[in-house]
Amino acid sequence: MGVMEKFATVTGIAAPLLWANVDTDMIIPVQRLVGSGRQGLGQYGFERFRDRPDFPLDKPPFQGAPILLAGENFGCGSSREGAVWTLMGMGLRCVIAPSFGDIFHNNCFQNGLLPVRLPIDIIQRMAAAMEEGPGNARVTVDLEKRVVVTPWGEAVPFAVDARKREALLSGLDEIAQTLQRAAEITAWQARDRAARGWAWDSLGRG
Repeated sequence: MGVMEKFATVTGIAAPLLWANVDTDMIIPVQRLVGSGRQGLGQYGFERFRDRPDFPLDKPPFQGAPILLAGENFGCGSSREGAVWTLMGMGLRCVIAPSFGDIFHNNCFQNGLLPVRLPIDIIQRMAAAMEEGPGNARVTVDLEKRVVVTPWGEAVPFAVDARKREALLSGLDEIAQTLQRAAEITAWQARDRAARGWAWDSLGRG
């Protein structure tokens, strides 16, 4: 944890995978995470679905797309940071969905993957545009302006927590943000130790 890849804007093909309730085990099965680091997981993403004709992410032109268009409750299920690592290993930088699993949503911001909530009708229209003309259709996600520019040129605003937005723009996770205030923390500790030395003494004995 610490420094992560910055995110400001991304433009590219948006791969449509509008399945509802895609959970973290569907993204990466737990056995693939045993004894593994975060590198190299992309090759295992959605592996049990790759032979299905309705699975688009391994098919041209969607293979390696930087944006994923998803369905309701994306990333639900068990707490699994490896799911985010897997998606990023597949080349994704942004997932656009109507809703997300809460833990997955937070893990995205801790690793440089932007989760964007948009209404399902907008996502469905974008998916249709990508499927009709993927060679020319593009989506832009602009975190600085907080808009998604659709293939037909509409700038659709999205909401994002201000602190999480700044962290992504700066490329800093929560630990790195805390370390930026190390001097303030040290100063507070010194003042508190002077005022409540007994509390610090008891911590030392513990």
